[in-house]
Amino acid sequence: MDLVLLAKAAVMGVVEGLTEFLPISSTGHLILAGALLGFDDEKSKVFDIAIQTGAILAVIIVYWQKIRETVVALPTQQQAQRFALNVFIGFLPAVVFGLALGKLIKTHLFTPQVVATTFILGAFVILWAEKRSPSHVRIQEVDDMKPLDALKVGLVQCLALVPGTSRSGATIIGGMLLGLSRKAATDFSFYLAIPTLIGAGVYSLFKERHLLSADDLPVFLVGLFFSFVSAWACVRWLLRYISSHSFTPFAWYRIAFGLIVLGTWWTGAVQWHA
Repeated sequence: MDLVLLAKAAVMGVVEGLTEFLPISSTGHLILAGALLGFDDEKSKVFDIAIQTGAILAVIIVYWQKIRETVVALPTQQQAQRFALNVFIGFLPAVVFGLALGKLIKTHLFTPQVVATTFILGAFVILWAEKRSPSHVRIQEVDDMKPLDALKVGLVQCLALVPGTSRSGATIIGGMLLGLSRKAATDFSFYLAIPTLIGAGVYSLFKERHLLSADDLPVFLVGLFFSFVSAWACVRWLLRYISSHSFTPFAWYRIAFGLIVLGTWWTGAVQWHA
């Protein structure tokens, strides 16, 4: 057993778990970490997507009570049915646009210039969203959302197909701009992540199954475990953080990281490729 490879898988799992649900783009961080660790071949790209499942398991556990109550009430309660419908409606655009444009985006937009630009532009969107008056908030809780609200957030989530945008950043900040409270936008982003990331992981594993063998299982399990543990800690921290803080610090972090992307590309320190 290659202990060095397992250690790299653990580091990548931690990076995934800590960045997946913050508005800072896990993809950019995984590329940078993978390049620095020499963990960036074709198989590692499948690994990066597959270990998202560990992060999603953490969300399911944190939100287990709401998920369980919804499943139990689904046959009889209208509120549970509307919640499930909203998650489905929000998830659907990512499926349509992902299948239609995913390959094209991966081929043409996965460049350091695009990643850095979206990091920095996203930062200014966050700063703008946080400066808006609280009076525009019309949805305080996820259960207050209507199907049209879910569709709008789902369409905004599709922006995350562009590298460096951040899926959680697009849905949380997009939701806030659409009139959701910070809490409602964050909660819906987490719920929306469950089908979106599980679907992406299963699709990637199936599509690239020819690259994998039974020998890869320990590496994937280590990545999944550390992704789960770090995501669980991160999600619980973020839910406490948003109760009394804004997302402004993440905006300044995005600007700094965008400059790091440009610097590593300019110097050739990181091979930014799809």
